[in-house]
Amino acid sequence: MKPTLLILAAGMGSRFGGLKQVEPVGPNGEAIIDYTIYDAMRAGFGKVVFIIRESFADAFKEKFETKLAGKIDVEYVFQELDKLPEGFTLPEGREKPWGTAHAILVAKDAIKEPFCALNADDFYGQNAYQVLAQFLTTSKNDSEFSMVGYQLKNTLSDFGSVSRGICDVDTKQNLVKIVETTKIFKDGDAAISVEDDGSKTPMTGNESASMNMWGFKPSIFTTLENKFIDFLKTEINKPKSEMYIPSVVFEMIEEQKATVKVLEANSPWFGVTYKEDKPIVVAKIKELIDQGIYPENLWG
Repeated sequence: MKPTLLILAAGMGSRFGGLKQVEPVGPNGEAIIDYTIYDAMRAGFGKVVFIIRESFADAFKEKFETKLAGKIDVEYVFQELDKLPEGFTLPEGREKPWGTAHAILVAKDAIKEPFCALNADDFYGQNAYQVLAQFLTTSKNDSEFSMVGYQLKNTLSDFGSVSRGICDVDTKQNLVKIVETTKIFKDGDAAISVEDDGSKTPMTGNESASMNMWGFKPSIFTTLENKFIDFLKTEINKPKSEMYIPSVVFEMIEEQKATVKVLEANSPWFGVTYKEDKPIVVAKIKELIDQGIYPENLWG
């Protein structure tokens, strides 16, 4: 059974077309999402599921449907604020999405096979899809998940702070702990984490960072359903509360309900966190094309 690619793109907003997830970075107007799907296809993924908002569904389909027709199976799932379990009602004034764990949960009816879940606006690199596809097609344990780890120093921006899940890994390359760190700044070849109170913690830059590229089995959906209900019981009336997938995974590890293999990819990671990052991404894509890793016209 071929694994599925789940792309979290609901955060793109209703003004589709001007946001970073679909900013052209390739020589023929390709966005990062195009390279994501291209890499997944040649790694052996058989289907792509987009998590989007219904408000920009038509525009999104117009952007991707024609170029992907006949190349890979495509499904669309809508993540809306009012997509809540029975017994819960959307609080008045809530505007913020419920988080990445909720985004994955809404895809439960579209995915019946092992799957990779990732961000729409991150470039993960060819090798990352290869190592993840190998894991998803060979691991037979429903409670064994995976994530792709990148060296922290290779994921920072020159133009401001980034949020990263920092991972502790044991000798068997299993994830022990993951800490969501929200303000990490580049500091030469190293990094600094800044807390809300202004205190600073130096980091080596060699830490393993989760870039939200996960390998899951369909069994995770039952856990997500239960944990989202528990989350809503205490957090539903907090306007900025979100349920993050790294936090859910860490809870499952603590409860001994899952193990997570950290897969090291030797491919580059980069993304458009700030407007100033775009020229760097364009240059890096051109470099990979010049090296023969991608064709100049991706879908030509």
